[in-house]
Amino acid sequence: MPYKTEASISPKDCPTKVGTLNACLSRIFYLTIYFVNIILAGVMTGATAAQHVDVISAPERVAAVLSPIRRQLLESLAEPDSASGLGRRLGLPRQKINYHLRELERAGFVELHEEIQRRGCIERQVRVTARAYVISHDFLEGLAANPDSIRDRFSSAYLIAAAGRMVRDVALLRDRAASVDQRLATLAIETEVNFSSPASFNAFAEELAGEIARLSVKYNQAGSRATRKFRVVIGAHPVISKTNIEAKAEAARHNSKPKRSKKR
Repeated sequence: MPYKTEASISPKDCPTKVGTLNACLSRIFYLTIYFVNIILAGVMTGATAAQHVDVISAPERVAAVLSPIRRQLLESLAEPDSASGLGRRLGLPRQKINYHLRELERAGFVELHEEIQRRGCIERQVRVTARAYVISHDFLEGLAANPDSIRDRFSSAYLIAAAGRMVRDVALLRDRAASVDQRLATLAIETEVNFSSPASFNAFAEELAGEIARLSVKYNQAGSRATRKFRVVIGAHPVISKTNIEAKAEAARHNSKPKRSKKR
């Protein structure tokens, strides 16, 4: 039986997949891959667009998208458009937009959609090659965070480093799979849980670790030749509940309070 791939998971799979967790959480866990793909497919600009998420790692591509006007152009290309059309909508000179579109096309962020004859001239309409972008920590090379070098596995630093490694590895594997016309087998599980206290959070973590250990022992077939090794990463963090303005105001109030001197 082949591995489930990012395009082969359907809603009917969810109860079975999630059923390996305890009965309480089985109602709120859900497989995100299928639904994310469906949502993104609904906003793609054309069926032949290359990918939903573009992971940027090459320095020249990072540099190409740093310009605010180029990011604005990418955001404005929800539908294919030309330099003239974008100029009218954004109130910018066509020549300026055309220059930046050429640079974005050279870096692989936009591609030709069609050429239209208008008043004796050829108008080039372009479209984005992806609907979302992530900068891989591969861009930083030796400066990138390495989770293996962080001892505290419960720290936010380790979680960030592990997430960065996942972005890098999945992007690389996805490109390799695409180069041989294959799909990459991946899995994502996401939920939100309200904990009443740090003690309940710790208890949840211990039970979850126990379930993962049990399932790993059950399904791990390291001694067999016909296996494929997967990395399973589980992390948790508080949900963002404040706006940037609210967070800055809270920090300002905190910093305005007198600081207590430390006793020696």
